[in-house]
Amino acid sequence: MTQFRIYPDLLYLLPVQTHNIKDLTDILAAHPEIRFVSFVGIDLAGNDTDEKIPISDFLDNLHGYLNGHVVQTDGSSVVLPGIATLNDGRVDFEPDKDVIWYIDYNYEHPDPSNGKPVGTLRIPSFLVHNGDKVCSRSILKRCADRFSIVLLELLERNPSLCKEFGVSFSDIDRIELIVATELEFWVSSPDEQINAQLLTLSESLKEQYWKRTKGVVRTALEQVVILLELYGFEPEMAHKEVGGVKAHLSGKGEFHNIMEQLEVDWHYADALQSADYELMARIFIKEIFRLHGLDVSFSAKPLQGVAGSGEHTHVNAVAYLKDGRKTNLFSPADPKKDFLGVIGWGALMGFMKHYQLINPFISVTTDAFNRLQPGFEAPTHPVVSLGKDIDTPSRNRTVLLGLIRNIDSPIQTRFEIRSPNPHTNTYLCLSATYQCMLDGIEYAVRSGHKPRDLEAEFCKPYGADGDYLEKDRLYRSEEDIFVRYSADERNRLFGTPPSTVYDSLRSLLQDDYLIPVLCAGDVFSDALIASYAHAMLDRWQTELSDRIIPDSLNRLRQVLPMHDEKNQYDESLWKEIDRLRNRLAKDTADYVSVFKEIRMAIDAKNLRELSRLQQSMNSIQTELLTLYAEYCQNQI
Repeated sequence: MTQFRIYPDLLYLLPVQTHNIKDLTDILAAHPEIRFVSFVGIDLAGNDTDEKIPISDFLDNLHGYLNGHVVQTDGSSVVLPGIATLNDGRVDFEPDKDVIWYIDYNYEHPDPSNGKPVGTLRIPSFLVHNGDKVCSRSILKRCADRFSIVLLELLERNPSLCKEFGVSFSDIDRIELIVATELEFWVSSPDEQINAQLLTLSESLKEQYWKRTKGVVRTALEQVVILLELYGFEPEMAHKEVGGVKAHLSGKGEFHNIMEQLEVDWHYADALQSADYELMARIFIKEIFRLHGLDVSFSAKPLQGVAGSGEHTHVNAVAYLKDGRKTNLFSPADPKKDFLGVIGWGALMGFMKHYQLINPFISVTTDAFNRLQPGFEAPTHPVVSLGKDIDTPSRNRTVLLGLIRNIDSPIQTRFEIRSPNPHTNTYLCLSATYQCMLDGIEYAVRSGHKPRDLEAEFCKPYGADGDYLEKDRLYRSEEDIFVRYSADERNRLFGTPPSTVYDSLRSLLQDDYLIPVLCAGDVFSDALIASYAHAMLDRWQTELSDRIIPDSLNRLRQVLPMHDEKNQYDESLWKEIDRLRNRLAKDTADYVSVFKEIRMAIDAKNLRELSRLQQSMNSIQTELLTLYAEYCQNQI
């Protein structure tokens, strides 16, 4: 195992101003340890590409690379179903010269000439098929450009909006989408089993949350923060999250049985750069902990019954002024009187009205839905918290979206979206979010309503008519929605959330009248949406058949009888457990097991039935595990 250490004298990044022939030639000549180049495209599944082009080849063809002569691959290497087909599979990489480029070092491979780790220059790129940019990065790029153009047009046609910020339209230089994400993850010792009951108990007692890190976890976490700083991320903090157990100390003073949940946060950036930051951060975090002998999981719900990992995503829009100042476009003219300005209210209304179009780009794996369950500080229903009053900021952790604001610092006004997880495709999540927000902003501006009028519509009671929002919906709650409302009440007031990947994707497959919101300005296209839905549904079916059912079957094989048959209570419990176990996994002359029914539905491409069967499987497994826990507790 290679012990990781920081090399402060390495070159970690190439800023935008260096992306020209002279600077690149000079810089790379001065750093012979950078031996390879990789063009990084992001397909519709969120996968990043990687290849090793020798630096000599890159320099020999540098003029071409910087002027549209692209690297080629084939469609089988990226997820673009229906676009990059077998008979039309060429996909090109086009370097993005307007974002930071990074050097990724192999700390297990020292360069023979100077002993420094061998580096690969990773260049964020667009995937191009038949002249069209068809990747996740290109969708977000088009979204950010359109948002800026449309908002500038609205501000120019409505001078009163500029007055709301104390500026004139001629003062504005540009508009940018500003984003920050909070990355949570689990760290564990490989090949060591942790008792789930211990994790649950530790979480209930809050034994880990924001506690001091120790040993190898502390070292690795500190090195992550230092490394992100060297890469220009401007890290803000790193800390323990709610999950974890106390590690065991060996006779050599080493910690074993490590299972801890951590979080790392860094400074905001424009939307595309922020999504690139997150991608790189996941790579660096996983690599550093690996070099210390620890495994990192970015799964949304790596363990049932304990806290999952979220990735709260903060979004707003900022106008940069020609004199160097900036103003938050979501903030009101007077933060002591209004929660939001006209643009802010419009953005919030658009997000909530069209959340069924955003959610398919946020929660699109079984893992994601396993996290979004009551009792684990994860949102289940689309509802917003603004704060109990204008002077009391939102602190409600049971909602989908919270308004973050500071009366004394309006530039901080933003929305915290609480449903994303570390495997959410942030590029597509942000694209759908801002497209829907822009729809609401256009309504708010066209309506001519003042902030108080828009607030009244957003905060209307259930059943009241709205000009833009639905009648039979409640959009705001400052209550703990799991205490204040029953499950049926939550579904009635806030809308029934999807339970499976198929449920979530149905909005993209069926609601044709809503799809133009995503496709406006050619940000998305019918072909891209169809390709994405196809890819996610295929992944869902494959995971069910080849991962979830085999894993569930292995767990069922560990559910074994332990009681004395003379104990009638134990005997009755075991009979019900065994019945549920067989119903899930064992075919009989009278019925086909649920696992086999799922495989049959996959073979028949009956996705509606497959969705129903997955929910049935989950319900039976929950009942079985609850009974088995009760059964085990009764054994002595």
